Amino acid sequence: MELDSALEAPSQEDSNLSEELSHSAFGQAFSKILHCLARPEARRGNVKDAVLKDLGDLIEATEFDRLFEGTGARLRGMPETLGQVAKALEKYAAPSKEEEGGGDGHSEAAEKAAQVGLLFLKLLGKVETAKNSLVGPAWQTGLHHLAGPVYIFAITHSLEQPWTTPRSREVAREVLTSLLQVTECGSVAGFLHGENEDEKGRLSVILGLLKPDLYKESWKNNPAIKHVFSWTLQQVTRPWLSQHLERVLPASLVISDDYQTENKILGVHCLHHIVLNVPAADLLQYNRAQVLYHAISNHLYTPEHHLIQAVLLCLLDLFPILEKTLHWKGDGARPTTHCDEVLRLILTHMEPEHRLLLRRTYARNLPAFVNRLGILTVRHLKRLERVIIGYLEVYDGPEEEARLKILETLKLLMQHTWPRVSCRLVVLLKALLKLICDVARDPNLTPESVKSALLQEATDCLILLDRCSQGRGLLAKIPQSCEDRKVVNYIRKVQQVSEGAPYNGT
Repeated sequence: MELDSALEAPSQEDSNLSEELSHSAFGQAFSKILHCLARPEARRGNVKDAVLKDLGDLIEATEFDRLFEGTGARLRGMPETLGQVAKALEKYAAPSKEEEGGGDGHSEAAEKAAQVGLLFLKLLGKVETAKNSLVGPAWQTGLHHLAGPVYIFAITHSLEQPWTTPRSREVAREVLTSLLQVTECGSVAGFLHGENEDEKGRLSVILGLLKPDLYKESWKNNPAIKHVFSWTLQQVTRPWLSQHLERVLPASLVISDDYQTENKILGVHCLHHIVLNVPAADLLQYNRAQVLYHAISNHLYTPEHHLIQAVLLCLLDLFPILEKTLHWKGDGARPTTHCDEVLRLILTHMEPEHRLLLRRTYARNLPAFVNRLGILTVRHLKRLERVIIGYLEVYDGPEEEARLKILETLKLLMQHTWPRVSCRLVVLLKALLKLICDVARDPNLTPESVKSALLQEATDCLILLDRCSQGRGLLAKIPQSCEDRKVVNYIRKVQQVSEGAPYNGT
């Protein structure tokens, strides 16, 4: 392909770049290829193949020292051009919005990615050769401009997504490995935040490259951008993440504030990572923690169990930060906390809920809320009683996850609020005895291991309930009137413990 014929009307930026490198025909050739890649025609098959072939031939035919030529003020000339070419290649290989769901377009995206990946491997090979041969900042300047686009390309196509194939993922992972080798980093985390305290890392550069594609109006144009951002964010932990909070928090909020459940979950995971890895003082500054709370808690009204699970885990880690600003002076009732608000909402949703997956999700997280509030759980005792009794009555499938977690919740509730349990003894006793009878008489629906776990937990709850009764002898007459031997055996265990016999349970 003749590059001159493809170059019709270069932009002002391309003209300025060509003038800067007018001393080098080599630089002009790269500028023309850059212009060809930027044109819409470059996405067509024949033009695409010709441009990529020309670029590959040019890289192979060029000595490594010419890739970083220039001295003094012109030192940045060729490296900047290479950086522009790398950005153009990364954009060219990026999947389009239509390719997010797979279909016919994803094979074309994967093919482009494999071709571009081979070009990046050639470029990184030249940088490695230059690094081993040159003394001075030339190759470092070139690597500085190349590293960001190459990293974004590698992460975009190394993750298992609809627009990738085994071949494109293999090439992308080779590119990432080569990039880490050239930069002398032992891991992606080291590449992003620096291998030691003196090294700056490249996260700022990468976030700067991602920023134009992470605005509310643009983040959906490239289906890979949210995954690249999320995966990159997860690699950076304390203490490095706090210095990038102003960049990562807005993008995470944008992704979570979407109508698609998968995007909400991805955004909540990003926000959870920020909560875990940014100091509380930074989150409390400028009321960021309150913003996080309102953005995350709003998702509790969406009845999707995966989303609810992610939201509740995030909120449980956010509560300690929010409560740092609360101060109880001891001369009145303790103030209502965000944990109280969320638990009240959860219990409201739990009572009428009939979908098993949501019931399991709510029950799975209920013990953590009771533990978090401790004695203050008495504020929610009436609702908790209704929820516990209602959930213990309903069979939850072979694993019985919901009922097991509800029994765990009941144990914690009696341990934290035992002075208030005495007025609820009869109601709770009936619910536990009914559960024991149902499980003991269950012929085949539940595996024996699950039955044993349920009966063990129920027995532990009965023991605690008997202790809360303060010697009233709640179970004294039950063995005489019950005909089921299994049930009688568990009742006698409770009686033996109440009389002082050792017990290997609670």
